[in-house]
Amino acid sequence: MIHFLNLIRWKNLLMIALMQYLVKYALLLPFQESHGVLITLSDFNFFLLVLATVCIAAAGYVINDVYDIETDRINKPDQLIINKHITEKNATTIFIILNIIGVGLGFYLSNGIGKPEFFAIFFVTSALLYMYASFLKQIAIVGNVVVSIMVCLSILLVGVFELIPAMTENNKAIQTTFLYIIRDYAFFALMINFVRELVKDIEDIDGDHKAGIQTLPILLGRERSTKIVFMLSLIPIVSIVYYVITYLFKQQLVVGYFLIFVIAPLIYVSIKLFSAESKAQYKHISFILKLVMLTGMLSLLLYKFIILN
Repeated sequence: MIHFLNLIRWKNLLMIALMQYLVKYALLLPFQESHGVLITLSDFNFFLLVLATVCIAAAGYVINDVYDIETDRINKPDQLIINKHITEKNATTIFIILNIIGVGLGFYLSNGIGKPEFFAIFFVTSALLYMYASFLKQIAIVGNVVVSIMVCLSILLVGVFELIPAMTENNKAIQTTFLYIIRDYAFFALMINFVRELVKDIEDIDGDHKAGIQTLPILLGRERSTKIVFMLSLIPIVSIVYYVITYLFKQQLVVGYFLIFVIAPLIYVSIKLFSAESKAQYKHISFILKLVMLTGMLSLLLYKFIILN
């Protein structure tokens, strides 16, 4: 059982589920009565939306490991699961089952809210994750962008399913406001994840080189790539500082939270990137970026202080 949980990256799946639950229960639900925000899904149907997202993401992790057997033997031999604990055939079966559940739930939910066209989101996501594992990740930058878009989409999905179907001419302004907040957080997650994906590519350069995968560090070298990622790491810092100054500067508690738990760790990452050389250092940077994504999403808990004051 533990090998199955590691195969589907249960910690990452928990984080995806937490992000989605925070958007609904920390951002949208508290403002139903006070601001007239209308949401579409019942608690159970929202659980199904999260389950669909998690199943498709898990399927993506599984098929990625199937295609990564050779590179993982070099990059992370201690964490190898396929053909060591779970056969390639069984992993492929798990991939198919998870996709059927995820896409099937997406079809059910889309029709249930009278928006059958939303089903395309689940189908396209599932197809993209397969394409990523099979060949897109071998194309420099393209693979990194695809993964980051998937993370962004998992957050946007809540706004799409909760706010858009309940939008009318009368409540369009308030629904759109909250949709924009969700969009901003999704974009924040995209930026952080994109930097993290590039850091992971530098960390995995040896295995990727032997597997013939054309990542940015292999095309430009570790040193040049690190400098590029350092420059890119400054973009989320500037963006978040601008966002805090523009929208949140009157809320001292919120400003303090962003400074300590989001901006400061990102500055720390940039400093570390400037001098990073070893695999362990890149792994540490990757972990901090993952932590920042979590602390960034947890800031949604502060919105009742931001909007109500």
